[in-house]
Amino acid sequence: MHEQVLILDFGSQYTQLIARRVRELHVYCEIHPYNADIQLDRYQAVILSGSPHSVHDVDAPQVDFKALEQKPVLAVCYGAQLMASHFGGKVIRSATREYGRAKLSAVQMGEPMNEGISLGSQVWMSHGDSIAELPSGYEISLSTDQVPIAGFKALDRNWFGIQFHPEVYHTTEGKVLMSNFLFKVCGLTGDWTPDAFIDQSVHELKEMLGNDEVILGLSGGVDSSVAAMLLHRAIGPRLHGIFVDNGLLRKYEYEEVLESYKGLGLNVKGVNSRQAFYDALKGLQDPELKRKAIGKTFIDVFDHESKAMPEVSWLGQGTIYPDVIESVSVNGPSQTIKSHHNVGGLPDYMKLKVVEPLRSLFKDEVRVVGKNLGLPDHILDRHPFPGPGLAIRILGDITEEKVQLLQEVDHIFISSLKNQGLYNEVWQAGAILLPVNSVGVMGDERTYEKVIALRAVTSTDGMTADWCHLPYEFLAQVSNDIINKVKGVNRVVYDISSKPPATIEWE
Repeated sequence: MHEQVLILDFGSQYTQLIARRVRELHVYCEIHPYNADIQLDRYQAVILSGSPHSVHDVDAPQVDFKALEQKPVLAVCYGAQLMASHFGGKVIRSATREYGRAKLSAVQMGEPMNEGISLGSQVWMSHGDSIAELPSGYEISLSTDQVPIAGFKALDRNWFGIQFHPEVYHTTEGKVLMSNFLFKVCGLTGDWTPDAFIDQSVHELKEMLGNDEVILGLSGGVDSSVAAMLLHRAIGPRLHGIFVDNGLLRKYEYEEVLESYKGLGLNVKGVNSRQAFYDALKGLQDPELKRKAIGKTFIDVFDHESKAMPEVSWLGQGTIYPDVIESVSVNGPSQTIKSHHNVGGLPDYMKLKVVEPLRSLFKDEVRVVGKNLGLPDHILDRHPFPGPGLAIRILGDITEEKVQLLQEVDHIFISSLKNQGLYNEVWQAGAILLPVNSVGVMGDERTYEKVIALRAVTSTDGMTADWCHLPYEFLAQVSNDIINKVKGVNRVVYDISSKPPATIEWE
């Protein structure tokens, strides 16, 4: 069993970044709601996240500190305020919200948590409350000019609080601080590696599945392909891959995906179910209803296919950790961002159990595991593509005509990225068909046609993303090609929103 760290989530937008930083240091961690019923003996350390709440709120999230007494604890922002307040310290409302860059003006030397932390090091603040007084038995370890208690520690146990966010990019030595906590304080070794994950996963899959057979939905993307390779390594030909043409794929994608799996030794069958998905989506405009309709239709297709394979008793899925985080309200105060067709279980009528070998991994970890499994670059380097396909890139209702229009637009955009050597500089790209028309002029005629938004982002794992600064000349050429070559489009715009506050997909 790997070393494990527990992250208790109080609803911070940065909680997933804490997990990413811990994973980067080769330590396995899990995010759980602050109020979940958790077996603490599984974990070697605990991290308390930030929160949009104040400790002064009537319904402020709480934690059982007594249950944590035997564990090293790192409390971040709200977690630090909660720790200080709980044990008798004083937390006050800040005169002004302290948000943004700050510099450390005092660093306690000789403290293992602070080893390698420089005086004047930049940290990132984001809080509305401040710790004015520490409880008895605690002392200050870090300060900034504006925040005297930027970091503190308990004198009788390995408990630490920091007012800033070590997990964000703008805290320049945040990774050093996190490393100090995990290795110098907690004594962990960092045993979470791709090869270790593969070995453990294959062993667990063999035990879980025994001699059973599995049906797995393949998309040609990284997640389902890596899941297939792991399952194939565990059970060989007892894995049956199904690639469904839902009528919402990119242009030529159905043929290209089936071709890409040749030579990998996988049993893959293509199924044309376009009409079933169009029928299920007819008249739906709400993105959640569209996702659920697509998810249900996928299940129906797999149910039909599995009945032709009576020996199959498991449904494999390429669910990854962000799907779980974003689809299930893992933190009490937060809201579900979106539902995901891989998350939420199966209907009673479908007699298959679910196996999700990648459920604990972030996207970039999936790629590294795939590389170690020997997947080819044309699969590993493929941009993420949403499970619901173009249905969530067509805002409003779905028709076959709209799909065909967007396929042509998308093909021009993605092909242009590849032809200009820009594809691998972008983490994810796509085109969105907006539910508005705009006035245009073509020749001597007035037009009133569709608007396309282009989206391209840079990211590591999809949890945060920035818009990609594609060359103006490239965007101008793509816009010109789309308007000239795709009948029904007379305007193209470029999305320059980052995540957060926006999401990568529009729906």
